[in-house]
Amino acid sequence: MAHFSAYLQGQQPPLETETEEGINVGRRLRLLRTDRGLSIRALAEISGLNVNTLSLIENGRTSPSVNTIQQLARALNVPITAFFETSAPKKEVIYQKNGNRPAAVFSYGSLEDLASGLASDHAQPFIVTLKPKAESGATPIVHTGQELIYCLEGRIRYWIGDESYDLDAGDSLVFQAYLPHRWLNPGDAPARALLILCPLDDRDRPTERHFLSG
Repeated sequence: MAHFSAYLQGQQPPLETETEEGINVGRRLRLLRTDRGLSIRALAEISGLNVNTLSLIENGRTSPSVNTIQQLARALNVPITAFFETSAPKKEVIYQKNGNRPAAVFSYGSLEDLASGLASDHAQPFIVTLKPKAESGATPIVHTGQELIYCLEGRIRYWIGDESYDLDAGDSLVFQAYLPHRWLNPGDAPARALLILCPLDDRDRPTERHFLSG
């Protein structure tokens, strides 16, 4: 996840090396591609990327941008985080100390993963920090399952369909996520919230729809 955060901030990892977590994006790409029975040429046609580019990525000779990773994720129908997973075994219990959680930094805030490494990922809990005036954009978000937002600090405004809801510290909102929704931090100070996404379809990628649309 630290590797994922670096990509979101525009940083590139060293070529042909493993991180301390054992992450190798090229190796993950090759594994995801071969698991689906795709040749490099077939993946190039699906993703719209050059065959040589894909070969360089898989062989660790170049580091893909986050936009390229997003193209590959869509082509392979996997979440973008699939390229940054480690080979570490999944756990049944996740205990995290404050300040020591995997985090991704975005242009308008940050996302702390509360369940990184959990054996089951049907519920995806995060601590979200949103900069003042940060918003999800004009296009409503729609995905499977349910969504829960619990405001910890500041104010967060959610639109669900034609209704708007202002959440102050201690307020919560739970809804069916097939309803079109958007969010905004309307205040002049950062807002923090507990966000739990519960997609029904393993292929769904609600985290990306909320935080990687830009």
